Amino acid sequence: MNVYKNPWKITGKKDIYDNPWISLTEYQVINPSGGNGIYGKVHFKNQAIGIVPLDDDLSTYLVGQYRFTIDEYSWEIPEGGGLNEDPLIAAQRELLEETGLKAERWQKISEMYLSNSVTDEYCIIFIARGLTQHKAMPDETEQLIIKKLPFEEAYNMVMEGKIKDVVTVSAILKTRILLLENKI
Repeated sequence: MNVYKNPWKITGKKDIYDNPWISLTEYQVINPSGGNGIYGKVHFKNQAIGIVPLDDDLSTYLVGQYRFTIDEYSWEIPEGGGLNEDPLIAAQRELLEETGLKAERWQKISEMYLSNSVTDEYCIIFIARGLTQHKAMPDETEQLIIKKLPFEEAYNMVMEGKIKDVVTVSAILKTRILLLENKI
């Protein structure tokens, strides 16, 4: 028996919702146990992009903003979405928009699905080095506070549960490992 074979059978589907960023589809399925059921899938039209900016002194930059979906203030690495474009181009744009930073060197460090039980949202994370400051240009929907801090302080915020955003948590932890292994 091939354990990697898709055990789900789709018997029908209904488009529930669609906007420029996401769509929601409800599928009628036969589940892996053979029973009838439904499964909802949120499709993200953009690819998620996250950037860990690191300067020569190993300081980084976090972006603070109030997140509507969780009704909380959140500290995060610069992140955004890229639609039908090279992920590196999207990362360069997002870093400049949110922080005003440009980077000379880029390193892709991770790719991941963000919540694969309900969505196909895919994320690529980069480290940006060789930073120079320019003018930030946040979107009209963003009211951002930029915080420069030692990377270890950002790591401690993750470990203390002060940072909860999954992209940021993953990026900070992976960056710390790479720093300890001298791979960046």
